[in-house]
Amino acid sequence: MITHLRGKLVEKNPTYAIVECNGVGYFLNISLHTFSLLPDEESIFIYTDLLVKEDSHTLFGFADRAEREVFRLLISVSGVGASTARTMLSSLSPTDVRDAIANGDVPTIQSVKGIGAKTAQRVILDLKDKILKVYDMGEVSQQSNNTNKEEALSALEVLGFTRKQSEKVVDKVLSQDTSLSVENIIKQALKNL
Repeated sequence: MITHLRGKLVEKNPTYAIVECNGVGYFLNISLHTFSLLPDEESIFIYTDLLVKEDSHTLFGFADRAEREVFRLLISVSGVGASTARTMLSSLSPTDVRDAIANGDVPTIQSVKGIGAKTAQRVILDLKDKILKVYDMGEVSQQSNNTNKEEALSALEVLGFTRKQSEKVVDKVLSQDTSLSVENIIKQALKNL
């Protein structure tokens, strides 16, 4: 209904901002990410999302479209409400949330206060395909070190090597070249095990 506001920034706090448009003040719930990007200038443009419930109409503000899209996707997941989505976007940047979902990184999602293991897995399961449609997959940074390292370690465990033994070798391989793919990490590690 209300997709954006252009007006005078009356008040700015880490959790909310008040924007006046033609004499009407709009109270916008914002994330820390948006707070950090809001200019201190008087005249601003901010994207919004209006959440309508039985007992309230709540307006959320976003510094950019990307954050608003991530917010909308997050609240579409069962068990993730608007306040949890806002907390997630305050703890992690929209890019971090997107990359964590695209790469199936449960610990990163779970690191957000109020999100348990099951909810983190549900977020990833429900949004993995959607988040890749919203953002070009080429844009998603393969957190090469962490994700590739973990995948390589899991593969080596399946092959019968102990985690401790594998980790030393994989760390040694990655210290020489951090841009290696999972396959190449495994190949190099197998040569050294």
